[in-house]
Amino acid sequence: MRVSPTSSVVPAQSAPPRPERSQGGERRPDRPCLTELRLSAYAVHRRAGLPLAPLTLIAGPSGSGKTSALRAYEALARLGGGASLGEVFPNPLSYVPDRARPDAQRRRGFRIGCTADGPEGPVRLDIAVQAEPELRIAGERLTSGGLVLLETALRDPSRRAVQATWHTAGTAPVTRAPLPDDRLGTALLPLRVAGKTDGQRRVLAAAEQMVVALRSVFGCDPRPGRMRLPVPTGTGRLLGGCDNLADVLWRTRTECGRRHAQLVAAARAGCAGPVADVLAEPLATGTVRALLDRGDGSRTVLGRLGDGELRYLALALVLLTGPGVLEVDPVGEVPAAMQTLTVLADNLDRSLDPRQRAELLRLAARMCERGHIRLVGAVSDASWAAGVEGVTVVHLEP
Repeated sequence: MRVSPTSSVVPAQSAPPRPERSQGGERRPDRPCLTELRLSAYAVHRRAGLPLAPLTLIAGPSGSGKTSALRAYEALARLGGGASLGEVFPNPLSYVPDRARPDAQRRRGFRIGCTADGPEGPVRLDIAVQAEPELRIAGERLTSGGLVLLETALRDPSRRAVQATWHTAGTAPVTRAPLPDDRLGTALLPLRVAGKTDGQRRVLAAAEQMVVALRSVFGCDPRPGRMRLPVPTGTGRLLGGCDNLADVLWRTRTECGRRHAQLVAAARAGCAGPVADVLAEPLATGTVRALLDRGDGSRTVLGRLGDGELRYLALALVLLTGPGVLEVDPVGEVPAAMQTLTVLADNLDRSLDPRQRAELLRLAARMCERGHIRLVGAVSDASWAAGVEGVTVVHLEP
């Protein structure tokens, strides 16, 4: 597998939303976001760097590693949210590259990383995970501007800890302390660093930017078979499979008339037949079902729609809502205005016809341009995205 050179990547044509400028004059995002995913040694990937724009399509044939790239992104997001290695990688050996040989201590593993840009400038995070004989973080490095802000290493395999060193720039240049070997050290720094020196404050700012960029990720893969069934009313927060679409429509239709009107317009553009409204109605069984109002007195239950129409409606709803509606875990202590929701969509175009693909991509480009939402989607062939402004295509090869 290789990432195709820059010349074969369709450039993003829409400018980032109101970026700030650093003292050197370079443009920076005003909200922390990932700008690169690195898969140094992960599943089928070796020495791969995937650029990430507000709207990115990862394209390639079966076996090129599209799904594994999205899983690596989601894994980093969960680690940034404080999840343990065991929760994130329940089957860690499946991520070890093929033909990777164990060392003298019978150790094998994988390496992933990312770059988060924002007010602090580009911040890099790289992680080495030992998959066997025991799952643990073997090393982690957080860097900014060429300066190592945090570095951990597995010094004593008999201890369930790594030796961490972080930048201080005070009376002592660095601080050393043990950290758990099953958690991301970057996410733990706010609990360990006092922020008394300029160096410590730089470490905290870089760690916060990385964590904010990683959090608020929504993995979405609508399952039409389950979307057709009535569902119980609940929290009104959309699940990753969009099974509870009817429950979410029951909530959102009255919460934001403007967003709902946009959803109706999207449904009108992507569904067969006339569409006057998209609504939900309660049933005597205590459940709720979704319907299309045809505008002539008739209604169509969503259960009668095709797979493509259901997936299109679900993805449009995701793009038009946000963390308050989707089942995500945003950074609670950071204002929503400084956060960006990233939607990860594997097989983005599955079951969609050409009209639905085009309408969904135009909607995604319009929403991503505003800066509060980003989309990384995996597709087999991205030729249908040619000519749409704001789309970056990253080509993978087996």
